[in-house]
Formats: sequence, C-alpha cells, structure tokens
Amino acid sequence: MTFVVGENCINCKHTDCVEVCPVDCFYEGPNFLVIHPDECIDCALCEPECPVDAIFAEDELPDDQKDFLELNAELAEKWPNITQMKPPLDDAEKWNGVAGKIEHLVKDAG
Repeated sequence: MTFVVGENCINCKHTDCVEVCPVDCFYEGPNFLVIHPDECIDCALCEPECPVDAIFAEDELPDDQKDFLELNAELAEKWPNITQMKPPLDDAEKWNGVAGKIEHLVKDAG
C-alpha cells in the first residue's frame, strides 16, 4: 500500500510531509507534490503532517480522489525528488479547501 497526495495540495504545496518522510518518496511539481507509490513504505508519518489534509492512505482514498493514485505514480516519474521542507506557495491559504482544483494542476516541471 502507499499514501497518495490528493487534490487539496494543488496550489498549496505545503512540504511539512517531506520533512518527516524517512525514504524521500516525495516529488515536486510547480504547484503540487506527489508520492512515488513504489518508494512509499506506508509508514504513515506524512499524513498527519499535512496542514490541508491532502494525504490519504491508498485504501482510504475518497471516491472523488481515486484518480490521484495514478496521477501520483505518473508524475513521480517525471518530477524531481524533494527532500527538504520549503515554504508553501504564496497564496496557499486562499486555495485551501477550494473544490475542482485539478484544472489548475501544472504538470510540466519547467
């Protein structure tokens, strides 16, 4: 099993989760983080660290977040690994809890 970064991370990109990950399985895009499913050891340390509740255990993914399992796997292969905490995006607070953020996901890493 793996943990999955869901939609609420888009345009927030808090990195508190990255700081506690013992295997460095987070990858960073322009406005979103993902977890590499083949690297995640299911330690559950990241989930409570997310200030916007955007991380889910694979078997507890809400129905409206199921597509994020595949999206995390896809983007983890393209984006660079992140191992240190960074400040969230400037307007992260404004985006917290906004529905339908998937349309704002930037997939190109540069």
